[in-house]
Amino acid sequence: MSQLLHSDADDEGEFEPGTARALARSGRPLRVTLCPVNTAGVPWTLAQALRRRGVDAKLVVFERYGLHPEADVSLDRSGGFARRQATQWAALARLLPRTDVFHFIFGLTLVPQSLQFPILRTTRRKSVMHYLGSDIRGKTPEELASGKKAGAEIVGSYDAIRWVPEASVIPPGIDLRNLVPAPPSDRARPVVLHAPSSRGRKGTEHVIAAVEGLDADLEIVEGLHHEEAFERFRNADIVVDQLNAGWYGLFAIECMALGKPVVTFLHEDAVRRTEEAFGTTVPIVSATAETLREKLRPLVADAAERRRLGEASRAYVELVHDQERVTDRLLDVYARL
Repeated sequence: MSQLLHSDADDEGEFEPGTARALARSGRPLRVTLCPVNTAGVPWTLAQALRRRGVDAKLVVFERYGLHPEADVSLDRSGGFARRQATQWAALARLLPRTDVFHFIFGLTLVPQSLQFPILRTTRRKSVMHYLGSDIRGKTPEELASGKKAGAEIVGSYDAIRWVPEASVIPPGIDLRNLVPAPPSDRARPVVLHAPSSRGRKGTEHVIAAVEGLDADLEIVEGLHHEEAFERFRNADIVVDQLNAGWYGLFAIECMALGKPVVTFLHEDAVRRTEEAFGTTVPIVSATAETLREKLRPLVADAAERRRLGEASRAYVELVHDQERVTDRLLDVYARL
């Protein structure tokens, strides 16, 4: 993997074809710019992981998000359309000589895509387009066509790949080095936790209805900074993610890493392909709005079953979502550019 950490670009930043061979010959770090958003904190986590591998990685964003403000550079995009475009073009001009691989996030580029990719080809820069889920879900092939101009496309699951069939699947990663599990408790009334980013998309009304009448307490976590929300996750005994999308997200991954049993709606084909790809069993309890109460009932009643599923969940995250494993997969994609 160390071969991936260097580029044979000259001092002006020209990046020759044949990435893997070029990186093996040169003496300076591979330079990666992740941009232009920090959706759910995923790009910032990637940038930090790449730096630990010796990659010169930076995250450049249009603006800092309230819940995930982390970034190396935030562009000043105040003012009207013309001023915002001028700011973005100036940023691209600064970054081109200093970047070997542009890692675009959430279907977005620094400047209009009709110009972004021709510029990268002309200047012999590499690029990837990394989709995170809601940016592709339900879109037509025509709406996603521009992403195919990148050197590679990445999706986060075998559910999302149905919209971008040629993409590499790299599941979201989290840093497990200091994340200590907090197994479910034995309390008589377990805490069922739900943390919707959007009540409508996550099916929150059905979660509320399903828990009502069970011998459990429902906690809904909304609008908190990640660190504060994460402490609430630690106190949960059972976690309900979503009932509509068909796969799980970063919230569920973090809760599984804490050793919590997770209930969410999963598409069966995506489960099958994931288990085949990673040689494991997805330990999540799949439920719909109609079946959620019955799927929760045995977990509410049986503390031992909560702990068993929680232990399986942590082991699954260690295999599939550990950031170091995810970084290996990403470096492999860079090497194929």
